[in-house]
Amino acid sequence: MKRFAVLLAVALSAMALFGVEPTKPDDEEDPYFLLCGQADKAIADRDYGEAAARLLDAISLRPTSPESILLMSNLGMVYFYMERDSLALATLDEAHRRAPAMRTVLANRAKVLMGMGRDDEAYRDFAAVLEADSLNADARFYHGTIALYKGKKDVAETDFEVLKSVAPNSSATSKALSTLYSLTGRDREAIPYFQKLIDTEPAAEYYAGMAGCRLALGQLGEAGAVLAAGLDKYPDDAELYYYRAMLNRDRYRLDEAHADATKAIRLGLSPQKAKALFSK
Repeated sequence: MKRFAVLLAVALSAMALFGVEPTKPDDEEDPYFLLCGQADKAIADRDYGEAAARLLDAISLRPTSPESILLMSNLGMVYFYMERDSLALATLDEAHRRAPAMRTVLANRAKVLMGMGRDDEAYRDFAAVLEADSLNADARFYHGTIALYKGKKDVAETDFEVLKSVAPNSSATSKALSTLYSLTGRDREAIPYFQKLIDTEPAAEYYAGMAGCRLALGQLGEAGAVLAAGLDKYPDDAELYYYRAMLNRDRYRLDEAHADATKAIRLGLSPQKAKALFSK
């Protein structure tokens, strides 16, 4: 499950970026700030229902304050993590209506729109964030990712080059460039980024991506080693069996290739994708 932290210090820093002067409490026992702290703890505990209740309580104390717009933005994301997408979007729409130039609100709304499959609208929101802050790494990642899957490879290239320059060591950069390079036939360039991902967060999809690049380059031994490591961690992953079927096909071990393809289908792989392995 996705996590989100309502950190008051971050909120106050963000308001400074927009030229908003935060309201200062008379003392450290101010109920508004106590409620924010309770919401923060609830989110850390993944108790999103409690977090939403405390955020609503805090907003009700200062409904027109600049801080509460950011809390509304946070509330929208909490609803999103609760899978209450329509309420999340309505909350973020209202926050945007009150503060149309606030980048945090736009970025959060874009993520909710992506989650709802409304990529065109999300793309516009991320573009608006980038108009105000061209070096925003988060927006560059999502804007470029949407562009790539819409066939706008030139836009994705631009976004990911900026991302690489502002956040060269981030996992988002590795995800972006491994995807871009593997989808555009630059498998050798993709490999170091897949390796970074495997080293830091070894998900099945990264082993599969690395194996695909190795196979495309004809590096069958290396592909076999990657698949063995991946299947050791994820013995029920359809994509890993798909790539092992491809490896066995390329090694002319056709019985083993068909067995792997059959298992991949049983685990959820499209039968058409599996069939295509043997149509060449």
